Amino acid sequence: MDAYIIVLLAFGILVMLCAWLPLLLRKLPLSLPIACLVIGSAVFAMPNIPGVIPHPQEVLKLTERITELVVIVSLMGAGLKLDRALTWSTGGVTWRLLAFAMPVTILLLALLGYSLLGLSAAAALFLASALAPTDPVLASDVQVGPPHEGQEDEVRYALTSEAGLNDGLAFPFVNLAIAIALATSSQRDWLAHWFIFDVIWKLSAGLVIGVLVGYVLALITFRMPRRARLSRTGDGFVALGITAIAYSVTELAHGYGFLAVFVAALSFRAVERAHDFHDKLHEFTDRLERLLMAVLLVLLGGAITAGGLLKEVTWPVVLFAGLALLVVRPAVAYLSLWGRTESLRERLIISFFGIRGLGSIYYLAYGLGHATFHSEGLLWSAASLVIVGSIFIHGITVTPIMRLLDAGKSKSKQK
Repeated sequence: MDAYIIVLLAFGILVMLCAWLPLLLRKLPLSLPIACLVIGSAVFAMPNIPGVIPHPQEVLKLTERITELVVIVSLMGAGLKLDRALTWSTGGVTWRLLAFAMPVTILLLALLGYSLLGLSAAAALFLASALAPTDPVLASDVQVGPPHEGQEDEVRYALTSEAGLNDGLAFPFVNLAIAIALATSSQRDWLAHWFIFDVIWKLSAGLVIGVLVGYVLALITFRMPRRARLSRTGDGFVALGITAIAYSVTELAHGYGFLAVFVAALSFRAVERAHDFHDKLHEFTDRLERLLMAVLLVLLGGAITAGGLLKEVTWPVVLFAGLALLVVRPAVAYLSLWGRTESLRERLIISFFGIRGLGSIYYLAYGLGHATFHSEGLLWSAASLVIVGSIFIHGITVTPIMRLLDAGKSKSKQK
């Protein structure tokens, strides 16, 4: 049996499912990520399946690169979707979630990892930082709709903009954990170096380069002489070019590429916000993101059953995952929104949907490739259980909860 042909057949089936399943699951309390995870777990649990899905730790660089790709594509899609400009006044909820909820979530998860799982201070901070950001890939069901469709209520807008920004803003905390793990008694200036380089320089580079790349490419797309405008091509894969340029230029400048990609998308939209070409760009990124996500979640399911990804799950790990998903993020996010004018229902929904996903896997692979942390297997098992729990809990509840939100808005308009 030719393994290549079997893989090709499986890929073809997966592509068909990516197109078909969202239609079937639209009104059910299920999601495409749940289906892909279950399919991967079931298929690779069968005997005599050609090929073995390894533990991510065994293919660390490959894991980092493929998750990196799906995250940056998702970040571009999230930025292109936002019809409303993200400013200090329009992003009040977003800024609270980023400035208060994420750092406090990292602190509390680190304390749980240290006390409950017995991790070192560096490893506990590393795990907490990897799990803190809301995932832009798996959070698509709670984000705003495509450009120009008007699906931008405060809940969807906040969750979209939060997911777009906090993957880049979690990086300084991940790098702090790496710096602590690498620090020795002879390195007295490591904290200053981290603050100047990993906080000030990398954040600034990500923001500035993202704005410039988005603005310059938007001028080429919309403001060149008519016959030379890139928008006239109608090719949605231009979005992939914007993504790759923004990310690569920023990484070459030692900045945060995740932050630059999302900012570039915002900057690109700001130049010509109402143009129909944005619909083409979003459509391409949405389809590519969905396909990449499906492939990675099938592989994640296979890593669980064939690669032993959850083999170090114990009752303390289960408790850690439950507290992370159902207590820490909801409580801290809700507290961060204290005094806001949004309704109680809206604040509860925003607080609840702190979805964890493929971004966390990227951070784990990245960090473990740059420093040695004790209990690597435990880190993978704990993070993976949180991700799997998020896929099921949020995937099952997203359809009825968002339907309830929309029904409440309709009643308010009728009054």
